[in-house]
Amino acid sequence: QVQLVESGGGLVQPGGSLRLSCAASGSIFSRYTMVWYRQAPGKHRDLVAIITSTYRTTYTDSVKGRFTISRDNAKNTVYLLMNSLEPEDTAVYYCNAVLSQGPYDYNYWGQGTQVTVSS
Repeated sequence: QVQLVESGGGLVQPGGSLRLSCAASGSIFSRYTMVWYRQAPGKHRDLVAIITSTYRTTYTDSVKGRFTISRDNAKNTVYLLMNSLEPEDTAVYYCNAVLSQGPYDYNYWGQGTQVTVSS
């Protein structure tokens, strides 16, 4: 069982920055692929960024060049640094941990943290 706790959300002006954190419990954090999603009001939950256990990263097009995902396995934490924020980035941001081991799939979610970009 893995528990994920997001933090770092808040209200920021357009063009500003925030860094989200997702702290995970458990001793095999380093083996998980970690993903950030976001869900705006009335919309589906969309993938934002992925970082694998080998530190390979992927981003959705709308955040490329502005957001950076990283992980610190010693702290069991994944980060999402968000620069040049736009009102369209307003959403609840969720952390997701995924691991496949043989026939078993593990998938855990955090509770989400609100990001509001507004002047």
